[in-house]
Parts: sequence; structure tokens; C-alpha cells
Amino acid sequence: MDLITPEIGLLFWQTIVFLVLILILAKFAWRPILGAVKDREDSINSALSSAEEARKEMQNLKADNEQLLKEARAERDAILKEARELKEKVLANATEEAQTKADKIVAQAKESIEMEKKAAMAEIKSQVANLSIEIAEKVVRKELSSKEKQHQMIDEMLGDVTLN
Repeated sequence: MDLITPEIGLLFWQTIVFLVLILILAKFAWRPILGAVKDREDSINSALSSAEEARKEMQNLKADNEQLLKEARAERDAILKEARELKEKVLANATEEAQTKADKIVAQAKESIEMEKKAAMAEIKSQVANLSIEIAEKVVRKELSSKEKQHQMIDEMLGDVTLN
């Protein structure tokens, strides 16, 4: 017996057993194995397509979010601009109203001052007139305290009247 070369009968039977094993495997094992491989391939392809769809959906959502952010920023800027314009308008109106009131108060104050000035001048004139009359009375009384002085004064006044 030679260990290196097998006998033909052994080789024949090994071939037959191998073929029978292949037929049995082909009938019972290959189809389920190929089906499982096919199912696995389909699930992998489905997962890949789902991942691709999810990636596209994420890109769309990201683009939508960016668009919404742009719109929100634009709306915020518009609101801020409107608020600034409103603030400036309110300030301008308040300033104008304050200026108008201040002008009115100044005009009233000037008018009041003028009226008080006229009243004070009238009072001063009245007081001056009264003081003048009082002084004149005192002077005349002093001057006319004696009969002789009264006659002398009458003569002077008559002299002034006749000269004119």
C-alpha cells in the first residue's frame, strides 16, 4: 500500500459521495443559504437607500432651516428698523411738542412780564404823582405859612402871568 497514491476505488467512492453531498446541499442547503444571502443583500441595499434618503432629507431640512433663519433674520431686521423709525418719530414729535410748549410758556411769560411792567410803571407814576402832590403841599404850606409870604407869592404869580 502506497500512502502517496490512493486507489481508484477509493477515489471513485469519494467522488460519488462528494457529488451526492453537493446534490443534497444544493437541494436543501444552497437555496436557504442563497435566500438568506439574497435577503441580507436586499436589507443592506434597503438600509443604504434609506440612509441616502435620510441624508437627502437632512440636507433638505438643513436648507429649509437656513431659509427659515434667513427669513427670521430679515423679519427681525425689519422689525428693528420699524422700531427705530417709530422711536425717532416719537422723539421728534415729543421734541416738537416740547418746543411748542416752551415757546408758548416763553410768550406767556413775556406777556406777563410786560403786563407787570406796565402795572409797575402805572403804580410808580401814581406814587410819584402822590409824592409830588405831598411834597408840593408841604412846600406850599411851608411857603405860605405866613400871610406875608402868601401875598408875596401871589404877587409873583401875577407878575409871571402878566409877562406871558
